[in-house]
Amino acid sequence: MFGLDTVVVAIIALAALSAGALGYGVLYSRIEGDRRTQNRVKRVKAAETDRSKASAARDRLAEANKRRKSVQDSLKTLEEKNKENDRRTSPPLKDKISQAGLSLSMKQFILISIVFGLLAGLMAFVAYGSLFVGIGIGIIFGAGVPRWVIGFLRNRRLKAFLNEFPNALDIMVRSIKSGLPLNDAIRMISGEGQEPVRTEFKRIVEAQQMGMSVPEACGRLYSRIPLSEANFFAIVIAIQAQAGGNLSEALGNLSRVLRDRKKMKAKINALSMEAKASAVIIGALPFIVATLVYLTSPDYIMILFTDSRGHLILGASAIWMSIGILVMRNMINFDI
Repeated sequence: MFGLDTVVVAIIALAALSAGALGYGVLYSRIEGDRRTQNRVKRVKAAETDRSKASAARDRLAEANKRRKSVQDSLKTLEEKNKENDRRTSPPLKDKISQAGLSLSMKQFILISIVFGLLAGLMAFVAYGSLFVGIGIGIIFGAGVPRWVIGFLRNRRLKAFLNEFPNALDIMVRSIKSGLPLNDAIRMISGEGQEPVRTEFKRIVEAQQMGMSVPEACGRLYSRIPLSEANFFAIVIAIQAQAGGNLSEALGNLSRVLRDRKKMKAKINALSMEAKASAVIIGALPFIVATLVYLTSPDYIMILFTDSRGHLILGASAIWMSIGILVMRNMINFDI
């Protein structure tokens, strides 16, 4: 009985296996077709996803190229403006007066120079009794000394601006990070900054109130403060306006660069101080020796001033000393 049951079970199993094999053979083509269809659908979906990713990548690349071209155009425009400004080796006297922080007009400056020159010439004529000496002193004090004073005040104001400008940038960075817009940050510097930065930023605010944009108003800063640091600031603002980006980070990097430039200048001055002292000593040594010889033996040295050959020697000596001083000056002066 047990053997019969085993045979029946085996027959049933074989029948089921045969039926399954027969069904798989009949349905194989349909199952394989469904599988291929699913694979094809997956590939199509993957291809669509890849195309969308590729399209997004192309769009991002096109946008990056557009922003890069915009930045390059802005930099090119600023570079052309700077080249136009640099073509003038020396700015006009009117611009120097404005850059010195003085509110004098050209007529007032010329009038002051004439009065100063006449007074100095009159005093020299009274003291020496020579008309030629009076005219020479009057020309020197009327035409040379006022211009030297303007140059001195201009350089001092530019140095003061350069020392205070990084601090103003740090204040702007903190203001922008706290949520203030750029206009409010500039207005804060114009009201609470130190001179001469406060005056220059106040002019930027006034230019904005007259209808100029922020990049244009900041670009005019370089014409009033002819320093590369002011030009860097205008470039950063122009690039941010054209291409966007993190303005606080850009201004922070600019402030760090300006401080590093200042440290480098101080280091160069310290390293070249010995050469400058040597140049001063070498340049002053002939005058010191001539003065000592005149005090001890005046008749021995006065022949240089009374004889024509002495005049020739003094002229040649002055030319060679001037050449040596210029060479030493170029050797110890560095531009950063």
